[in-house]
Order: sequence, then structure tokens, then C-alpha cells
Amino acid sequence: MVVICPKCKVRLKIVDEKLSTEGTKFKCPKCTTLLLVKKPAPQGKILDKGKILIALEEQDLIERIKKLLAPKGYTVVTAHDGIEAMVKSSKELPFLSLLGVSLPKIHGFEVCRRLKSRPETKTMKVILIADLYDKKRFHRDPQSFYEADGYLEDHQIEDMLIPKIESLKGVTREEPTNTRLSTGTSPPGRSMVIEKKTIDEKPASEKAGDLKEPIEKAKRLARTIISDIYLYSRTKVEEAIKSGNFHETFASDLREGVKLYEMRIPAAVRALGDFFNEAVNNFIENKKREIS
Repeated sequence: MVVICPKCKVRLKIVDEKLSTEGTKFKCPKCTTLLLVKKPAPQGKILDKGKILIALEEQDLIERIKKLLAPKGYTVVTAHDGIEAMVKSSKELPFLSLLGVSLPKIHGFEVCRRLKSRPETKTMKVILIADLYDKKRFHRDPQSFYEADGYLEDHQIEDMLIPKIESLKGVTREEPTNTRLSTGTSPPGRSMVIEKKTIDEKPASEKAGDLKEPIEKAKRLARTIISDIYLYSRTKVEEAIKSGNFHETFASDLREGVKLYEMRIPAAVRALGDFFNEAVNNFIENKKREIS
């Protein structure tokens, strides 16, 4: 590297091998000024925001995730063990790695630790994915999984993966226009009447069938969000429930949960019932019975 003496402005060429991050002292050969030169800290490489690594042992789970990512336009890189995941992460530089907890050769949480400690991959996002077998085998809370940015169980993938990815990218989702009762191009109230009439003309049995699936999806997502809060803070959740201040203790988490719920569930479905708070209250009552 080249260093310019601040006093006499002479340019000094210094071999990088002689430098340390703490600093190495050199004397300017022209004016004898003492210089402290530090080795530049390694800079992280630019990650590809359109690329995601999937490192899982099970091919069918990889295919499930690829189907979710395909409509979003992501380039997918796959690996089947921890060593392959390390090599491809460093070579391909995806912005996100989805790692199975129990990857062969090197476990996913250890891969995460190594990625976070390397200059070229330290800013890479990591979501760990576990199945029921992993939960029984690795008796540890997700927050101990070496700075992972997210944690999902396999049954949560369809509902939670895309929102988690968008959250990591800082993406906010707008409510789909087909869930609104009126549009900006029609006179106020007119579009609302037309759409309401269309819905009301359907037989009651058909309307019930149309609503059953989105309502179940809303309830399932609400339960998943609450389970996620519990998963990350088991002891704290149980203590809060015992003392009767769960809502106060987890106010921030619940606000984030509501935000995610409202992004994923159309307003027309949310208007049919307070499914989120229903899930919270049911969760609290069930936990009270378990810990009493």
C-alpha cells in the first residue's frame, strides 16, 4: 500500500505483510517523521440481492421452497451439506442463506457462525430451518443459533418464509387492490355498491365455501406468529403469563405480529373476525393450564 507522509508529502510504498490491524510504526526516510500505519480492515463483498442459497438435506423440502421463491424471481443455489453450503456461500455470495439445522458434515448453526465471522459473508442474512427431529435432537433455544437472522420450522415455511425474507430486505407490502371495496377511479360509494351486490348475489352456501379457506389461513397465520414469539422467549413468555402481563411484556412483538398479519391477510377477511387476538387469548389460556 502507498502512504503519504503528512509532513513532507513524500509517498512511501509499504508491503502489506509488514502491517497489522493494530498498527505498525515506520520512520519517513526523508524527514524522519514517525508514522503509525494500520492494515486496512477487510471489506465485505457485495452480496447478490437476487440470489438465495438453500442448503437442506431433504430434496423435497428444497423443491417446496423453490416453488415459493420462483414467482419472486430469485436465483436459487442449492447445497445438501454444510461444507457445500460454506463453499457456495463464499463463491456465489447470495444475500440470504436458508440452512437446515441438522445439515450433514457441518450443522447449519455452525455454518451460520462461520459465515457471520468471515469478512466476505458477515453481512449475509441467515434463516435456519428445523423439522420436528431437529427440535428433539438439539435442545437449545433459537437465539443460541449463532446470530441467525431468522428461524423457521418446516410447517411454517408456506406462511412465513416470504414475509421473513421481505422483512430482512426491508420490503413493505401494500394491500392488494382486489381486497378494497372501492377504487379511486369511480365516484365515492358507487364501486362499493356494485361489489357488494356481486357478493350478495351468491348463494349462502357458495359464500361460506369461498370464505372458509381464507379464514382458516388467517387463523393459522395468527397461531404461527404467536408460536414464533413463544419459540424465541419460552421462559419470558411463561413468566409473563404467570404474572398476568403478557400483553405489556410483549407489546413490541405483538405490534410486529399484527403488522405481518395485516400484510398477509386481506382487509375483507380481517373484517370477518378478530382472529389475531383470538389466537393470542387462546394461546394464553392454554399456557395457563399447562404451567399451573
